[in-house]
Amino acid sequence: MQKDQESIIVSFLKLESTGGILLFCSAVLAIVIANSFLKPYYTLFVSIPMEIRIGPLEIAKPLLLWINDGLMAIFFFLVGLELKRELIEGELSEKSKIILPGIGAIGGMVIPALIYLYFNANDPVAVKGWAIPAATDIAFALGVLTLLDSRVPSSIKIFLTSLAIFDDIGAILIIALFYTSKISFFAIGTVIFCLLVLFFMNKRNITSNSPYILMGVIMWVATLKSGIHATLAGVLLAMFIPMQSKHNPEHSPLKSIEHDLHSIVAFFVLPVFAFANAGINLSGVTVSQAFHAVPIGVALGLFLGKQVGIFGFCWLFIKFKLAKLPNDMSLLSLYGTSALCGIGFTMSLFIGSLAFEETGVNLLFDERLGIIFGSLLSGILGFIVLRVSLGAKR
Repeated sequence: MQKDQESIIVSFLKLESTGGILLFCSAVLAIVIANSFLKPYYTLFVSIPMEIRIGPLEIAKPLLLWINDGLMAIFFFLVGLELKRELIEGELSEKSKIILPGIGAIGGMVIPALIYLYFNANDPVAVKGWAIPAATDIAFALGVLTLLDSRVPSSIKIFLTSLAIFDDIGAILIIALFYTSKISFFAIGTVIFCLLVLFFMNKRNITSNSPYILMGVIMWVATLKSGIHATLAGVLLAMFIPMQSKHNPEHSPLKSIEHDLHSIVAFFVLPVFAFANAGINLSGVTVSQAFHAVPIGVALGLFLGKQVGIFGFCWLFIKFKLAKLPNDMSLLSLYGTSALCGIGFTMSLFIGSLAFEETGVNLLFDERLGIIFGSLLSGILGFIVLRVSLGAKR
């Protein structure tokens, strides 16, 4: 079992690291195209109208929103599977190992949000983006770690992964509580019915994937129509996937689905999301747009807020002996890891789309400028600090 768990972690890190590099390439490609003669075609691509209609039931969205609402539901489904596995038998199942990344995640969400609010508290529209710098992109962060080769001890990778899981929990709660529209009680009733069916299936230990996928699709549509963001359906579905089969103890439906989804998410879902959302036309950006309080608040929240929040909260807990620094990890490497968490790319872009997609203020500012700039600075600083700390250690 121990070897099996280690192989899952190793394959996870390899996929996430490679996926981070592919994410970077997708984002760069989108920016290059958006600033070339191909820009009209890029705009047409993300604006392609797509519609599904079954009788009175209609879902009509541009391609960009199908990607953000549909493909990202698959991403959150994977996040939910990872969270459940970690809570049952992984790093998050041991209290002593979750205190430090847990408190670091809290600091890494609170301080960036406060920095953003400092710059935007007086603007009722801009204030909606307070959660944008609170996110961490684990794929990008692990991608940067691969540049340091074998010098990175497993304790740093596990700390970063655990912190990112807590960060994802925070993002899920933020989306559920703060980024919902008008509520449809009929649709919510349908979601509750789906959850009851999933609960029954789980208790009967039904291990076939098809019934879960069918209920997941129905629940996604109902969640989409309910006013609660549709991606949360992915997390809810994951909670009911059986961890073990009663008839075959060696088979884990959850681990099997998680393994199959990793490559799909790493090599398709997230790169497509990055390509569709990162296409900023820099040629039309004015000084006032670049230095607007929103991108400034986002950039400083990611770059300063993350490192101050994560390192500061962790240092205080270590100082007062409420938590212990992991083996093979120094305070300097902890600081470098904290800086690396300022790479908020995917989740920050996603929350930014939720905050501003219906406001119509995109001509006044572009939060993606702050996301890209803050993430880039964080990645560079984190890489340099970790290279110094790990090099000195050798």
